[in-house]
Amino acid sequence: MKIVVQVKLLPTPEEAKALAATLHAVNAAANQVSGLAYEKFGLKARQYDLHHLTYHQLRAQGLGAQAAMHVIKRVADAYTTLRGLINNGHLGGEGSKRRRKAESKPITFRPHAAQAFDDRCLTWQIDQRTVSIWTTSGRLRGVGITGSAAQLKTLAAYRKGESDLVLRDGKWFLIATCEVPEAEQYEPVDWIGVDRGIMNLATTSDGDNHQGRRLERYRRWQARKRAELQAKKTRAAKRRLARRAKREARHAAHVNHKIAKEIVAVAERTERGIALEELEGIRERARLRGDQRARLSTWPFHQLGEYIAYKARRKGVPVIEVDAHYTSQRCPVPWCGHTERANRPDRETFRCRRCGFAGPADVVAGINVRNRARSAWVFVNMPVPHPPATKASPAKKGQEGRGRCDPGAAPRRDGERKQSPTGPRTSSVLQGQVVDGFLPSLPVAGRRGTSRAS
Repeated sequence: MKIVVQVKLLPTPEEAKALAATLHAVNAAANQVSGLAYEKFGLKARQYDLHHLTYHQLRAQGLGAQAAMHVIKRVADAYTTLRGLINNGHLGGEGSKRRRKAESKPITFRPHAAQAFDDRCLTWQIDQRTVSIWTTSGRLRGVGITGSAAQLKTLAAYRKGESDLVLRDGKWFLIATCEVPEAEQYEPVDWIGVDRGIMNLATTSDGDNHQGRRLERYRRWQARKRAELQAKKTRAAKRRLARRAKREARHAAHVNHKIAKEIVAVAERTERGIALEELEGIRERARLRGDQRARLSTWPFHQLGEYIAYKARRKGVPVIEVDAHYTSQRCPVPWCGHTERANRPDRETFRCRRCGFAGPADVVAGINVRNRARSAWVFVNMPVPHPPATKASPAKKGQEGRGRCDPGAAPRRDGERKQSPTGPRTSSVLQGQVVDGFLPSLPVAGRRGTSRAS
């Protein structure tokens, strides 16, 4: 699997000036290539055509061979991405304002946008914690880098491909791609259901509760400060707002990393898999009050799921997503399964109106997620059923041309039912049809002599 490792550069003031001049030069060249591409090819610019059109011009301006190649590739990739956004409708339909704006001018690059460097332009000396990097002022050797021991160990063992030079808030970073081998995935003995929420960030079917009250207080405090700065409407206030937004995002990512690491560690120790709710489109489905919309829109549900998924892949822990509908309203008792909104009288409590089962609502949701994962995993690993092949007997002499009979089929006896052309019919369970994410099972004896299905 591919992961990215970010290390910090420690250049001297002279080296920082050379790096800044390099980013300015390559981004100015990218804007120049983009303008020529738009003028000659519109939005259909290709790397091959741009190379023949602009390569020698970039080399004459002082860019190195590899730097010129990377500039041309950046421009071509940018136009490919723009065409994909337009074709997929992400910029609106034909004639929409966003689409007209995107199609009416060439793509531009910021003066300090990141630039890619390959092994010919950038050499790593992990043991000495230095790098050698190409700039427009010449090659800089012995530029210091810093990072954690785990990051440097990963770079030394698994670094592969290009690295990006990034200037962020006056600090220099190198972001490298690493190809890390995945652990072999084991067969889980059971599953840990994880219910994600706002007040409780993650609640497992084991009853482990990762509360979000502290993070919620921090976000409310940030919201108040953000409102105060927005009311000032000054340039300094806007700069502080941008810094606060990044700080809040880093804090939320740190909390999600800790939660994901704990859940994956428990699953690996107990040889179980991790089951998550499929929350795609939750912002479009949920209807909330005005004061709750900002909380839901800024909450990193997807980020926590991504962290759990990639950490589990590195450890060989299976991860599966199941249907999230009614997980907090369905009774987890196998012979009951009653689903009703009244089963959850408040946010914290679950109480089944049919059988009386009660417990914390988030834990009940985690148990339902675990049960659905058990059923879904059966169908994921079930071989595709094939209808048994029927052996056709040769046609009798004189059967050809009689009525609508198949010449190669055996004659049917009197009173025999005609078989389907696709073979015997199979049950819905064998065909892999799951209702509400649960595995259909045979009825079991219930109370008062009735039968109940799980």
